[in-house]
Amino acid sequence: MKRFYLTTAIDYVNGKAHIGHAYEKILTDVIARHYKKCSDKLFFLTGTDEHGIKIQKTAAERGITPKELCDENANSFKETWKELGINYNKFIRTTDDYHEKAVQLIFKKLLEKGDIYKNSYTGLYCQGCECFLSEKDLTEDGLCPDHLKKPEKVSEENYFFKLTKYKDAIIKHIKENPDFIVPSFRAGEVLNQLEDIQDISVSRSISNVTWGIPVLEDPEQVIYVWIDALSNYITGLGYNPEGSSEDFNEYWPANLHVIGKDILKFHSIYWLAILMALDLPLPKQILAHGWITIDETKMSKSLGNVIAPTDILNNFELENADALRYYMATAAPLGKDGNYSDVDFKEKVNAHLANSMGNLLNRTLSMLVKYFDGEIKPEFKPDENILNIAKNTIDRVKYHFDRYETQEAGQAIMTLVDATNKFVTDNAPWTLAKEEKMIECGSVLRTVLDVMCIVAYLIEPFCPNISKGMAEQLSYDLNKKYDELSLDNIKDGKLIEKEQIKPVFLRIDSEFADKTKK
Repeated sequence: MKRFYLTTAIDYVNGKAHIGHAYEKILTDVIARHYKKCSDKLFFLTGTDEHGIKIQKTAAERGITPKELCDENANSFKETWKELGINYNKFIRTTDDYHEKAVQLIFKKLLEKGDIYKNSYTGLYCQGCECFLSEKDLTEDGLCPDHLKKPEKVSEENYFFKLTKYKDAIIKHIKENPDFIVPSFRAGEVLNQLEDIQDISVSRSISNVTWGIPVLEDPEQVIYVWIDALSNYITGLGYNPEGSSEDFNEYWPANLHVIGKDILKFHSIYWLAILMALDLPLPKQILAHGWITIDETKMSKSLGNVIAPTDILNNFELENADALRYYMATAAPLGKDGNYSDVDFKEKVNAHLANSMGNLLNRTLSMLVKYFDGEIKPEFKPDENILNIAKNTIDRVKYHFDRYETQEAGQAIMTLVDATNKFVTDNAPWTLAKEEKMIECGSVLRTVLDVMCIVAYLIEPFCPNISKGMAEQLSYDLNKKYDELSLDNIKDGKLIEKEQIKPVFLRIDSEFADKTKK
């Protein structure tokens, strides 16, 4: 693959990052790290959505300007992603000058084309969704189904985008490209939504909303959130109707948009129509992930169960985010909801990362030092059966990643670890050493260490720090593509000294992992 471009949704900066935001960013980062292993170039875009009435009201309540609120919370998101090891190429803010200018020109182009027109409108507006809802969108009690609040009745003169003009083309695209929406069962939902689609408001009067990008030809109007926010996927690459950048020409169309299932409508309908109106290629795939519940309960400020990812790191005194990354990226099957609980988190990462994977490497290296002074001898021959399992695991992991099935990819890696642990138990190198069958003992250890190189490589998208620690002890180079992988990874000669052996992940309840007891 020559190049791969993927994006996350941009987060609304009305508050700080919570675990739901973190789930999407971790999921996308894990996918991005996989594609770095099989593409020549990769571009990963994330950022923040910074305009709208909620920002305006929150800032007023706090007695600060909207821009001050945006600066504060955008920086908070950046710091959180840094702690979680989110390795993006660019962080876009919709208050960035280049974005605002490009959005104004996009609006102008669509206005001149006749795809945007002005009209008076009365509708039901949900501040939480930042969109107008129809009566049939509401619950029996007349509430927004997502925010459980009654939308306000708004009457004003706005600009509208001719969404209905592109209805048939969008339906055709979705039906002719069954892999366009991932998971595929979501496509039916979108097609149902398209049946009653109407033209959409793409501006608000400054009498109601002042915090937005002004319409160039009409300073009494500000550009409404969807043209502003959705356009980040192209402006972040340098798109501009008056002349685009090399990055845009190289990376667009996007290979993958990663978004939550609640905003699939806007990405699979509104965004496609905007791109069609701009005569731009459509993204190749949209991945709509599920939500993360807390102890099987939906997150809610009123319930007080909104968790910040940094709180988890601090609570468990984790030196890096690898454990949380692994847990979140394997929390749910593709497109389904996942759950976080402290108990499950602790049990899962201890079992997988410390007991199964970390202990396997640690005890194997310790036996190599104990029995052979850390040296791999030429007469040690790896077991072909277990190496074939490793080879098949590489193919399985690639298969799942190429379908964005991160949970299944993680399970495949752990299945290989379990098979290797069984191989050690069945062959009992400690017994072989006791019986002075040293070549057989050394061959078992070499086999395990060859496999652990593959494990280190495959686990890297989930756990970059743990992977690096494993690779250092194995003298293994992680910087290679999938097609460069070998099953013969451990070379003859001195591999490691006793003092170089250290756990790659300490159990969360370990005395050594508890900094208060050090």
